[in-house]
Amino acid sequence: MAGELWFYHLERSSVDEVLPELVEKTLSRGWRALIRSPEEDRLKSLDQLLWTWRDDSFTPHALAGEGDDTRQPVLLSSGANNPNKAECCFLLDRAESGGFADFERTIVLFDGHDESAVVAARGLWKRASGEGASVSYWRQSEAGRWEKKA
Repeated sequence: MAGELWFYHLERSSVDEVLPELVEKTLSRGWRALIRSPEEDRLKSLDQLLWTWRDDSFTPHALAGEGDDTRQPVLLSSGANNPNKAECCFLLDRAESGGFADFERTIVLFDGHDESAVVAARGLWKRASGEGASVSYWRQSEAGRWEKKA
C-alpha cells in the first residue's frame, strides 16, 4: 500500500518560509527527511537556509554526496533514491516522486502562482490516487494557518 501524500498549495508563503518548519516537525516525530529538487541551485540555497533559518533552531542536514548520506537526518538531493532511509520525502520544483510506498509521507510543495506547477500537482494527485495513496490537500488561510481542504 502506498503512503500518505500531502499537497501544500503555496499562495501566501514561499518554499523558503514553509519548508524549514515542516522539516523541523518531521524531525520531532523521530522521522528522517529527504528533500528532492531537480534544481541544484535550489538545493544549495536550502542548504544555507536550514543552517540559518531561525536563531534558536538547528536542523542537521547535508547535501547528497557531501558525506555519509546514510547517516543524515535530513538529506537534500536531486536523485530518485532514498539513501538516508527517510520516512518523509519533500518534493520541490516538480521533482520526480519515485515510489510513494517508499515513505510514510510525501509532501509536495507547489507554487500556486505558477500555472504549470499547479497542473503538475493536479496530475500527481490523480496518479497517486490511482495508485492507492492517501492524498490530502492543504491551503493557507488568510490568517496564515494551514487548513486541510481535501
